[in-house]
Amino acid sequence: MSEELNNMSYRWLSVPRWYLWDGGFLLIGQAQGVVPAHSHHAIQIVISLDQPFAVRGHHEDWREGRGIIVRPDVVHSFNCSGAFGAMLFVDPESSEGAWLRSLLAEDITIVPDARLASSVAELRTFIEQPFAGMEAGALIRHCVQRLSPGPPPMRRLDPRVTTVLQRIQASDDLRVSLSAAAEMSFLSPSRFAHLFKEQVGLPFSRYMLWRKLTRAMVAIGSERTIADAAHAADFADAAHLTRTFYQMVGMAPSVLMRGTFAEIASPFSVSA
Repeated sequence: MSEELNNMSYRWLSVPRWYLWDGGFLLIGQAQGVVPAHSHHAIQIVISLDQPFAVRGHHEDWREGRGIIVRPDVVHSFNCSGAFGAMLFVDPESSEGAWLRSLLAEDITIVPDARLASSVAELRTFIEQPFAGMEAGALIRHCVQRLSPGPPPMRRLDPRVTTVLQRIQASDDLRVSLSAAAEMSFLSPSRFAHLFKEQVGLPFSRYMLWRKLTRAMVAIGSERTIADAAHAADFADAAHLTRTFYQMVGMAPSVLMRGTFAEIASPFSVSA
């Protein structure tokens, strides 16, 4: 695939359907064009229900497939190629996310078609016969579990980190400082900062920015304005939210205002 892909504008070819929770989302739709290089803290799963799409890592060549899994915090670009399918953002600290993450041997995995069959079938039923298929949360868990063969990982997060993550998820206030988080874990700020980055894979401040963004996604869907969503998720202003959205998702936050929106309970829990 040529470099001219980078010049293709991104546009919807169908009305997108968003199912969002505080920590991730399921998106169903059809689009054309390239989402430029970006990185976020979710495990990204994309499953096409028809034709292949393309993905590439930073400074890598394009690769085609009908299913991909991208590790958290990996810089990547995505060419929708006009495919109709589903995109899923999975919290890597959840039980299901930790299971899936432990099986990923590459930053970007192209999933064999045979391994996608069960998920494709359930997604089709969900789209075409919504009252005959699984509800959204069960469908999301089904897709992740079908892509996670083998036993769950033995390794779990340090319980002190788990305690902090659970409190952050349960709180309405995301203005949590490193010192406050360290106090929750009964560690000094420097020791907690080291432990958190070792366990979660990114600095605490970067993780909190990601949590604010996922909360802003839900707020955009319900508030329907970027300014109100920025305020609800404790961003400095709409411009700050927009910049962060571009960096982590590769597009403008207004993309969430197109199509239908449903807020659902989180399908996952923090890995104990």
